[in-house]
Amino acid sequence: QVQVMESGGGLVQAGGSLRLSCAASRSLFNLFAMGWYRQAPGKQRELVATISTGGSVNYADSAKGRFTISSDNAKNTVDLQMNSLKPEDTAVYYCKFTVLRGVSRNEYGYWGQGTQVTVSS
Repeated sequence: QVQVMESGGGLVQAGGSLRLSCAASRSLFNLFAMGWYRQAPGKQRELVATISTGGSVNYADSAKGRFTISSDNAKNTVDLQMNSLKPEDTAVYYCKFTVLRGVSRNEYGYWGQGTQVTVSS
């Protein structure tokens, strides 16, 4: 079974930077996209950024201009560079590898366990 693991979280002051990394244990057949999501206490999980295997990127409005997603398909990794961090960025960050499964090509996500990012003021 494929395992996904994030790393790079931690505690930073507002205005600082962190780089999150995520790796799958092996390559995934029919991989469609990779992404980063976050969930703050008491809130719904939300999309931060995604990147397709073709290189198309999508960012949440809150991340645009501050965060950069990148991937290495050959190494089964996806990174999130976070700059100019704000206290409202505090959350558990999860990475996901999305595949298209079955003849109908329905989406299925492989999720990491999450890594805590805390931004202090």
